[in-house]
Amino acid sequence: MKSDEGQVQNLDSARLPKHVAVIMDGNGRWAKKRWLNRVKGHEKGAQTVRTIVQSCRKLQIPFLTLYAFSTENWARPRSEVSTLMHLLKQFLVSERKEMMEKGICLKVLGQLEKLPEDVQAKARQTMADTCNNTQMTLNLALSYGSRQEITDAVHALAKKVATGELAADDISEQMISNHLYTAGMPDPDLVIRTSGEFRLSNFLLWQSAYAEIFITPTLWPDFTQAEFIDILTHYQKRDRRFGNVECNMPSDGLPH
Repeated sequence: MKSDEGQVQNLDSARLPKHVAVIMDGNGRWAKKRWLNRVKGHEKGAQTVRTIVQSCRKLQIPFLTLYAFSTENWARPRSEVSTLMHLLKQFLVSERKEMMEKGICLKVLGQLEKLPEDVQAKARQTMADTCNNTQMTLNLALSYGSRQEITDAVHALAKKVATGELAADDISEQMISNHLYTAGMPDPDLVIRTSGEFRLSNFLLWQSAYAEIFITPTLWPDFTQAEFIDILTHYQKRDRRFGNVECNMPSDGLPH
């Protein structure tokens, strides 16, 4: 097995993704496999978050989006939701100093107003403290759902049409992108999902139209920097055509 440093040296820095998005899945199953309370899985998963954030900063990947809590997650048992909110609050406080030192800007994607007031306050404080940092943007998708995000964008555009600020025929793909939570950011080049599930789970559906998708069976608490770098290595080997193909037809236009 190559060392992490050796793996990093094999990466082409010019071909790294500008934006990595991660569906962090498997905390509960990680705990269940070890006969532990699900809380322990979330606690271990929080350590992995720290590792991957540090890895992206070290590799100079400018945007990282982590699917931390979906709109559907509110339906989980109250005790588990409470634990997740407590861990989130801890993260927002404990990582603030390092974000400042490493030039990381924190943004929240989603319905921030639905989070507990104390969590909202810590999130707003950390976002305010880090808003001028320019080395990397860390997006936490909280109370996030892509369909709701797109619905919010449609509502915003519809209001502009209703007031005459915008003509309906002028609405374009770029305009819709500019009204999403990720406005001003590049679309993700790479979407990673841990735990082996083959679905996007209502995550960045518009933005991921041409993202490279990697599914790993590894549960999120076991996801390491080494595996992350390995995925980046495979990403660099993919031929990203964005719907185009190279034309290798002979001059007569007929396949031979």
